[in-house]
Amino acid sequence: MANRETSSAYGQPADEYWAARRGVGLVDRRDWGVLELTGRDRATFLHALLSNEIKALAPGQGCAATLLDVHGKVQVVVSVWVADDRIFVVTPPSMAQKTAEALDHYLFSEKVAIRDVSDETALLVLAGPKARETAERMAGARPGEAAWAHVASKLGEVPVRLVTGGRETGEAEVWIAGPASEAARLWDALVAAGAQPIGRMAFESLRIEAGTPVLGRDVDESVLLPEIPFERLVSQTKGCYPGQEVVVRIRDRGHVNRMLVGLLLDGSDPPSDGAEVVADSAAIGRVTSSTWSFGLERPIALAFVRRQHAAAGSRIQVRVGERMLSASVSALPFVVEHRGERAPLPPISPTG
Repeated sequence: MANRETSSAYGQPADEYWAARRGVGLVDRRDWGVLELTGRDRATFLHALLSNEIKALAPGQGCAATLLDVHGKVQVVVSVWVADDRIFVVTPPSMAQKTAEALDHYLFSEKVAIRDVSDETALLVLAGPKARETAERMAGARPGEAAWAHVASKLGEVPVRLVTGGRETGEAEVWIAGPASEAARLWDALVAAGAQPIGRMAFESLRIEAGTPVLGRDVDESVLLPEIPFERLVSQTKGCYPGQEVVVRIRDRGHVNRMLVGLLLDGSDPPSDGAEVVADSAAIGRVTSSTWSFGLERPIALAFVRRQHAAAGSRIQVRVGERMLSASVSALPFVVEHRGERAPLPPISPTG
């Protein structure tokens, strides 16, 4: 099994990629964080802080959400899983402690206990058209169809929670949460059942094709929530939460000055993160992440560009050293050869 740092590749990255597009891949997510909230006020407490609907979620349901600052800028993107007697908040790598501290800052008289259970929890993800079938065959259960629905079960003798993912790869996904002490056994059982381990190179192609931004590269504390794809992260009908006033004001009376878009690049080499995006000899943005697309057989990227240049089909350039690469703006998700026919990947939420 991979170490805590996911392997660059387990075999041929192209084979790993197509396993996820046509069968089932296995992604190591043990570097992600898990917080456990207990106490009678846990749902109302989270509901008041996160951008999405929490209070109305029943046990077995969940959602993706963000914690914003008062200026509407993204502090963290999380998924929330509501169980009978607790709520799990799943964070990106290296963000569990920071998220726990940010939540604790808002605790006053509420009856809520926040515990970091990251070191006790192993997170693995099945991704691909056979993900749900594989999970059901192995664990005898499958979660609901809605993103972040979940169900408790067992894989062999190991207790697990099966969770429907947010399609960060563009494919159906089932997260498997189990005891960290059983991670190797879970991994080996899923590989034996036909899941192909997916390394970083293949995963980057999957997630950038799907238009999934990740915290720390495409999204940081300088990013306003409306600058990224955010529809599944926000309830438009809930009450106040930090940053809501900014989000609503932009929605109703204004616009953002830049947007996260896809780039289709000419040539054979992806640009570096941070590469300058240029139009009419003027800088209009920067690349946030890029990769070789195994589906499109060309370099692709995610980038922030000025709103005036964000329309699909706009011709721009990317500066790579002394060279200028020609590129065009793409809507997200990208259109790729998908199981034999050319079609857009289904839209996803940015939870990667």
